[in-house]
Amino acid sequence: MQIKENDIVLFQGDSITDCHRDKSDPDSLGLGYPYFVASQFNYRYPHLGVKFYNRGISGNRAGDLVSRWQEDCIDLHPTVVSVYIGINDTWRNYDQNMITTPQEYEANYRFLLDEIKAKLDARLIIIEPFVLPFPEDRIKWREDLDPKIQVCRKLALEYGGAYVPLDGLFAAAQTKKEAAWWAYDGVHPTGAGHALIADAFMKTVIDE
Repeated sequence: MQIKENDIVLFQGDSITDCHRDKSDPDSLGLGYPYFVASQFNYRYPHLGVKFYNRGISGNRAGDLVSRWQEDCIDLHPTVVSVYIGINDTWRNYDQNMITTPQEYEANYRFLLDEIKAKLDARLIIIEPFVLPFPEDRIKWREDLDPKIQVCRKLALEYGGAYVPLDGLFAAAQTKKEAAWWAYDGVHPTGAGHALIADAFMKTVIDE
């Protein structure tokens, strides 16, 4: 069990984590996997008194997390931090010509993890980004995203974080049902996709 009694769990990321959370309500978890995880965890382990926060913001890249890390992470004093960031570091390359190299992505990610270790000593959960081949232009994104996924895997090993290997799990899921069933634009999960993420999170972090 990676989550313990009286833990404060923080979900950080982009729109996949944000998922329509009410930003006027600091306790809002949105409608996606953070809500699914918190609901399932608190159902199974009500005696542990765990608190969950969501501070995902739609459109964010790793560098955006750097700019708000003090307020939206450190100041909340979480004991467990889940980071799920990277698809926009790829997407902006293709729709706005805003290139984030793997080296820049890694530097930004390292800043986040170094801050956690230095100021919080919280346990880490790294969720890797994914993309599915729908629409077909997403296929080309692999050349940009794959090196960033490798960065996530390297950092999880180096920093000792629990790791949620979403890209492979979504690839396997589309052998059961077409890509759009899991992510309607290859990136943003449907309800089934968010359930997949929550299930993978629970298996990796709760049940290991």
